[in-house]
Formats: sequence, C-alpha cells, structure tokens
Amino acid sequence: MAANIHVVTGRRGGWDVKRDGAVKASGNFDSKEKAIEFAEEEGKRYNVEVFIHNEDGKIEKRESFGKNLYPG
Repeated sequence: MAANIHVVTGRRGGWDVKRDGAVKASGNFDSKEKAIEFAEEEGKRYNVEVFIHNEDGKIEKRESFGKNLYPG
C-alpha cells in the first residue's frame, strides 16, 4: 500500500511534499499552491490521502483519493 502524502513547510523555505515515513521530500515548491497541486496529482495517481498542513504543522485540510470503501 502506498504511503499518504503531506504538504508541510520546507526545512529550507517554501513548501515540501513528503510521503509518510520519508526522510527526503518528493518535491519543494516556492508556493503552497504549487505544492498542493503536485500533492493532489500524486494522491490521484497512487490512490492515497493528502494532508495539507498550515505553517505551524496542524492539519488544515485532508483529501482522500483512495477507493471508496463505503459507496453510497
């Protein structure tokens, strides 16, 4: 199963896109919007959840791109 994806503030500035348990970021972006765009594309590609954090690290938004286990 693929690891979930997080958009977090970058260690060296900007915004990082990281997978659960990863040491290195999948990408670093100057703007949060670009990081979110990349993370959402990866979320759709791998059917995982994307967690968008604010600057203090709290989860601001969560998007699920996985299979719907409980269809309506």
